[in-house]
Amino acid sequence: MDETTAPLHPFTSHVEEILDALAKEPGREALVHGDRRVSAGELRGLVHGMARALRSQGLGRGQTVTLLAGNLPETIAARYAAGLLGCAVNHLYAGLSADVHADILRDVETRALLVDPAYRDRAADLARRVPLERVLLLGGGTGAEPDLVELAAEESTGTLPGAARPQDVCTIRHTGGTTGHPKAICTTYGQWVSVRPGWSEEGDVRTLVCTTLAHAAGFLADSTLHRGGTVVLLDGFEPGAVLAAIEAERISHLFLLPPLLYQLMDHPGADRTDTSSLRSLTYGGCASSPARLAAAVRRFGPVLNQFYGQNEAGGISVLSPQDHDPQRPELLRTAGKAMDGVEIAVVDADGRHLPVGGHGEICVRSPHVMTGYWKQPELTAEVLRDGWLHTGDIGYLDADGYLTIVDRLKDMIVVVGGHVYTVELEDVLNSHPQVAQSAVLGVPDANLMERVHAVVVRTPGGDVGEEELRALVREAKGAMYEPAGIRFVDALPLTDAGKPDKKLLRGRALARVASV
Repeated sequence: MDETTAPLHPFTSHVEEILDALAKEPGREALVHGDRRVSAGELRGLVHGMARALRSQGLGRGQTVTLLAGNLPETIAARYAAGLLGCAVNHLYAGLSADVHADILRDVETRALLVDPAYRDRAADLARRVPLERVLLLGGGTGAEPDLVELAAEESTGTLPGAARPQDVCTIRHTGGTTGHPKAICTTYGQWVSVRPGWSEEGDVRTLVCTTLAHAAGFLADSTLHRGGTVVLLDGFEPGAVLAAIEAERISHLFLLPPLLYQLMDHPGADRTDTSSLRSLTYGGCASSPARLAAAVRRFGPVLNQFYGQNEAGGISVLSPQDHDPQRPELLRTAGKAMDGVEIAVVDADGRHLPVGGHGEICVRSPHVMTGYWKQPELTAEVLRDGWLHTGDIGYLDADGYLTIVDRLKDMIVVVGGHVYTVELEDVLNSHPQVAQSAVLGVPDANLMERVHAVVVRTPGGDVGEEELRALVREAKGAMYEPAGIRFVDALPLTDAGKPDKKLLRGRALARVASV
């Protein structure tokens, strides 16, 4: 079929919508990375060239493409190129161990691994562990390794019709899990179109991306380019560099996790930096401190926007800039109100909806909810019941519709860069021959950012120390899982049911944190 021929069942994916937006003003600045300034026309051409190159490598609709890449212009282009072909895109967190990366590559049946040159060595290691049909660099090739950028340069940059259909899997995001098989969350191309990213306010959108494109920053980048704006890419978060970029690039939109927001506020250059261009500073991903949020409003103005969501649920609620009122601290303890198109219910253990103020599990119904876990129908059925997604978070709704999260049913610790699952970490610690038992828990620090803590019982005569166990964790699970503190005890306290009493352990740890 000729490339310009319309498909029998027309469907315009979010990738095609973004490419159409790029085509409207090909000369405008779309991406900034260091000294590089990439125009909308250049980005659009690169996407189409990459898509054709991937197709020539045997990639097509329904196959999985995995990215191991940082915040490069080529990363964004590769995501769109794979999307144009109707592939499922899986973006790895770089901070995970090689074993975890290999498990994920196998799990999603990766057909091609697209690699940032900075991760060339990790990619070579993974290729030895997992049978991969294609490993392609995103630039920086030496001639001995296939380079997608070089292959794209040999292809046409003309319009290539999208192959995706609404029911096709668009993104696969891993959350880990405690069953030994990673939980991979699937969303479809139809769902992404239903989100319709964009902003209604006037003015140019210039978004700074300083956290991984594999997380919320990737969606923010998509929204910006869809809106006709510019994305400024930093390789990572460093508060001085972020402040400098906000001033130099006149940044209007920014996403940060709460601890990174605090670092930005606490940097000695914060008060000397012109941040008046900021119109939206979105934060989320973990608990935040109302006192620090009030200070952030005083520092940056009425621009804070809290986002509460989950990979399984998509966006759930938002605390708007108008609700970030230092004179109303009770609102700063909430997660805001339900987003448009989202229904929130709080249910008891039997699934009955609770009235206002009733504490129970937060359940969500919306077009953004995942279609399910990749090839795990039993796990899917556990969380998707009667049309509602069971989030595993405990909270309540007040009379005005504000949602407050008070705890989690899941024993999961939210950290910068992803999630730590306690049973997985306990399994690693318990694998040491001198560890008899361990308990892992999240303990909030003074800023309410959870830190990973472990309580360990040594075997009789064992003398394993904190640094040795940390090294074990880094090797097995990656730096993200490394405990901030390890405490050695003679025995773990137990509940009446015989389980480690993590509530008691957490209380003791909180007391120690408070005394420091």
